[in-house]
Amino acid sequence: MQEEIRDQLQYAGEVMAKCAERLPGDIAAAARIIFASLRSGGTVAFCGNGGSASQAQHLAGELVGRFLLERPAYRGIALTADTSILTSVGNDYGYTEVFSRQVEGLLHQGDVLVALSTSGNSENCLRAVDRARELKIKTVGLSGAGGGKLAGQADHCIVVPSYDTPQIQEAHLAIGHAICRIVERALAQQDGSSDEI
Repeated sequence: MQEEIRDQLQYAGEVMAKCAERLPGDIAAAARIIFASLRSGGTVAFCGNGGSASQAQHLAGELVGRFLLERPAYRGIALTADTSILTSVGNDYGYTEVFSRQVEGLLHQGDVLVALSTSGNSENCLRAVDRARELKIKTVGLSGAGGGKLAGQADHCIVVPSYDTPQIQEAHLAIGHAICRIVERALAQQDGSSDEI
């Protein structure tokens, strides 16, 4: 059993090492998109299914609460959290529309939608991204498994170099934390003279 645990942890570390080698530029680009939105008073919305739904809530919490610094709350929401919306839209329109309806009703130009899908093929996330783009809302994807359809539909997609769902989810959380760290520090250091990091 201990050998199996060791192997699993070593494999997770290998995936993270590949992310560290291949993804810093993609992560920085996503951080810039999110920073620009929050800097101008925008909202960052997160969506995903299953484990990705809980990560959406986790990352929204990092923005509204705090990550590492004491600072004002940032505008972050998880489209996975309101059970009345999820169940009513799911019942009336189908589960594929549970995020796109919220994008339509809650977000505006200048906001950002972050869609988490380990396969890149979650239909409700893809529809939310499509609706966001129709409304001129920036979109960021977090995917794996080669990126799936999300890689071609999001304005910017970070693709974890793995096909294993647990490791993709672990990497998504680490990537989300890296973005939160970068954005929080950049916003705290702003003197009002620049909208870029």
